Order: sequence, then C-alpha cells, then structure tokens
Amino acid sequence: MTKIVVLFNLLSDASVSAYEDWARQTDLPTVNKLGSVQQFEVFRATGTLAGDPAPYQYIEIIDVASVDALLEDAGTDLMQKVAAEFQAFADNPTFILTENIA
Repeated sequence: MTKIVVLFNLLSDASVSAYEDWARQTDLPTVNKLGSVQQFEVFRATGTLAGDPAPYQYIEIIDVASVDALLEDAGTDLMQKVAAEFQAFADNPTFILTENIA
C-alpha cells in the first residue's frame, strides 16, 4: 500500500467554509468511492507541537493499493471535474508518495 500525503494552503481568495463544505460533500465521497482508493481523509492543520502555526492549512492522506490504478481513476471525466474544482481552492498543493519502512 502507498500513502499519498497532500500538503496545501488555500488560495488567498478561497473561502475556508466553501472549501470545507466542498471537501465534505464532493471530494471525500467521490474519492473514497474510487476502486483504487482504500481510504481518503482530509485534515485541517491546527498548529505544530511546539505551538507554532502550521506551515500548511490542510493535509490529505490517500491510501492506495496502486498508484497506477489511482492515475487511471484520475483520468475519468468525473475525477477531472473534481480535480479542477480542487485546483480552484488549493494553492500549489504538494503530493508526496510514501512507503512504509517497517
């Protein structure tokens, strides 16, 4: 399994409530229905353990069995629409591929 970690801030003109409503109503249910996705979660960052502001507002964790299968799913018309909507909220998101070392 691969975990994909997505780190991002909202665009300066994006509404927090509009993004979070969209994430709950569209992004989470749509992505979680993909055959390639085992689990998809979105988190709002609240700060660092040291008490400093977090460098990112949001973190997404996507558990996939196969990155290739995810990329295939991402090519569908529905996912292209969802991705475009995400881009209207997110300012230069960073997608990090991970693998478990244990």
